[in-house]
Amino acid sequence: MKYLRRMIWYVASRLMLVCVVLGLLVTVFYYAMNLTNVYVVLKDGMARRAQVVMMEEDASELTKYFQTSFLERDAVLQTVEQGQSPYQDYNIRGIDHRLEMSFMWVWPWDSTCRVDIVERIPAIDGRIRGSKAEAAIAAYGDDVIYPPEWQSARYRAVLSKENGQWRIKSLTLLETLQED
Repeated sequence: MKYLRRMIWYVASRLMLVCVVLGLLVTVFYYAMNLTNVYVVLKDGMARRAQVVMMEEDASELTKYFQTSFLERDAVLQTVEQGQSPYQDYNIRGIDHRLEMSFMWVWPWDSTCRVDIVERIPAIDGRIRGSKAEAAIAAYGDDVIYPPEWQSARYRAVLSKENGQWRIKSLTLLETLQED
């Protein structure tokens, strides 16, 4: 009886250890999957948002990354819709979009996450459109040939998972950053 009890205890303790290790592996896998999905949605979504503002890209693509309720109240996109974008007179060929993401934690069963990000666009490749160039240079000087700098900023992004896909629910401006 003593040997049977020891054998059962040995098997049960090893089985418990295997279950704990497998549970940890599953949690790490889902954390990595959620982290990757959130990073891709943030990086691609924020880059697409900047392209819509600067390069007059199709704004309907933003619904892949942002909730519709956010798009309707985003002040940056509202300026584009109202025709008041500071980039509307420029022909922009490309941008160098950079996004830094702080640490975040998302449990496998969570449907929302919050993360702080820093968005920068250090280089904008473009010039003022030919028809506007002469009048703009006469009014504002030679510096107006190149597009204005993008305002770098730190945001708090809240994402929610809907039908298995992460979407940006809100962006809260924490601070504007000055470029070095």
